[in-house]
Amino acid sequence: MNQNFDIIIVGGGAAGFFTAINIVEKNPKLKVAILERGSEVLSKVRVSGGGRCNVTHACFEPNELVKFYPRGEKELRGPFHLFCSGDTVEWFSNHGVQLKIEEDGRMFPVSNSSQTIIDCFLKTTQKLGITVLTGQSVQSIFKKDNFWKIETQNENYIAEKLILATGSNPKIWEMLQSFGHAIVNPVPSLFTFNIKDPRIKELPGVSTQVTMKVKDTKLTSTGPLLITHWGMSGPAILKLSAWGARILFEKNYQFIIFVNWLNGIGADDAGKILKDLKKEHAKKVVSKKSPFDFPNRLWESLVLASSILEETKWTDLTKVQLQKLADQLTNSSFQVNGKSTFKEEFVTAGGIDLKEINFKTMESKLHKNLYFTGEIVNIDAITGGFNFQNAWTSGFILANSL
Repeated sequence: MNQNFDIIIVGGGAAGFFTAINIVEKNPKLKVAILERGSEVLSKVRVSGGGRCNVTHACFEPNELVKFYPRGEKELRGPFHLFCSGDTVEWFSNHGVQLKIEEDGRMFPVSNSSQTIIDCFLKTTQKLGITVLTGQSVQSIFKKDNFWKIETQNENYIAEKLILATGSNPKIWEMLQSFGHAIVNPVPSLFTFNIKDPRIKELPGVSTQVTMKVKDTKLTSTGPLLITHWGMSGPAILKLSAWGARILFEKNYQFIIFVNWLNGIGADDAGKILKDLKKEHAKKVVSKKSPFDFPNRLWESLVLASSILEETKWTDLTKVQLQKLADQLTNSSFQVNGKSTFKEEFVTAGGIDLKEINFKTMESKLHKNLYFTGEIVNIDAITGGFNFQNAWTSGFILANSL
């Protein structure tokens, strides 16, 4: 028996639900179904943002917002002019969910619970009569005359339009390749660096603002860095891992990073500052107190790494020691050996080649009535609510174009 719908959406995640709701709100007569392979829908929404769901980011200017997307920056500019973070806030407000802005710009439901977002989606789909079917793992997709035929392990579905919102699902990507779509090979993004180094071994939990770069590449990053038991994490590292996803994959996650603990001050200027400090604090012990805006424990570790003994006074520092200290402060090199996944915010760089998608409609350029939304395409962002914003924007544009 075939079940007939006007539109079938494969994937019961954020992008699938948002798209379905927007379609039926604009065209109440359409018969729409969401097929989800798992036993429950919206499971990634549930765990996102530590269970609070980081819905979007308080960056309301489209040309600024695109800068957070290592892949998709150019393609999202047009879409963001049609549906940006401010529109997301308004949309959720109209659907009974108020959002709040945190200090770092991330936006969460006022309730601080991802369940609020899930309830909003479930209630709205119910109210609109959208069919939600779980345990439907798609086995094959056929194009037949003007229809799509979707076979799951226990049902056949027929629809005029097919929307794929399956995120990073290799099986679906493989099916799309058989339809002639090019898939950009997926590699991990958003990960932390594994580093064993005596300078940071005793410093887990220390956090400070840095600038950093990866040796022999153009990759640079600025922001808070957090020292962990296994190496380094924090926004500066995650940003580097997102922008460098392909490059670092090719290096097999073995590379050298240079960290500037003075947040961009050069070695020469650091040398001058240290000379002044030598005069000013002549009789004080160098390692005791950090003269810079970062924790004392880190300062002490960098002092010792510069061949300066623990009890040495400023006045006794040699030229060589000052130079070494300036180098440690502005250009500490660390060997990275491998990566660790960052919490549950697992994101991959990769997916459907962006050249094969019409970003005014989210329709495939190769097949009429085949649409894509969310992370199935080769778009990904750094952490902070941006990956969800891509889901909302692509879903809205898709719904509008129908």
